[in-house]
Amino acid sequence: ENSCVIDIWLFPLIGFEFWFEVLISSLPPFCSDYLFKLLLIGDSGVGKSCLLLRFADDSYIDSYISTIGVDFKIRTVEQDGKVVKLQIWDTAGQERFRTITSSYYRGAHGIILVYDVTDQESFNNVKTWLQEIDKFAVGNVNKLLVGNKSDLADKKVVSSEASKAFADELGIPFLETSAKNSTNVEQAFMTMVTEIKNRIATQPMSANKPSTVHMRGQPVTQKTTCCSS
Repeated sequence: ENSCVIDIWLFPLIGFEFWFEVLISSLPPFCSDYLFKLLLIGDSGVGKSCLLLRFADDSYIDSYISTIGVDFKIRTVEQDGKVVKLQIWDTAGQERFRTITSSYYRGAHGIILVYDVTDQESFNNVKTWLQEIDKFAVGNVNKLLVGNKSDLADKKVVSSEASKAFADELGIPFLETSAKNSTNVEQAFMTMVTEIKNRIATQPMSANKPSTVHMRGQPVTQKTTCCSS
């Protein structure tokens, strides 16, 4: 597996876009077929940062501090013989950061809605997060519902059946995960990759133009062949 992980705390600073471009341009070159921007959203404390840390670094910190503003990591994976670079944004769940984080919905290919299976209110609030998606994201963005902290079975209050029924109603996939013991974490992100690839494959494309994926509104031409290492 080809992988690269970048970790940086991002704050709402003037000139952020410029410095982000500098950061991305400084990365070592990768030969990727796809570049997808993913967003993790949900209430504070549901484990979004821990899910990202587990997926990107295969590590877990029990006392992980709440995200301030936004954080992101980059990981490159392979699926079905294709190299996929994932730019994964972890947003703060607190209301006071909502204005800052709303701008990161733009250009997202997939959004993972996370709730805590031991916290009914975090599940109820998924509807509010869906309204945020409708307001700020593109209409065809892929969504995935994730119930985190499945390792706390004795404290679980949100049933798998209710969550699955809700996801089916929305027409989106659903998984229960545990960042602590790594249950279904890899599967969650790779499910999102599959969903986005399938959507892109069904989109009409000009026969005379190469296929593209988009990050922050800028087209990135997909490679039809992989460069040699």
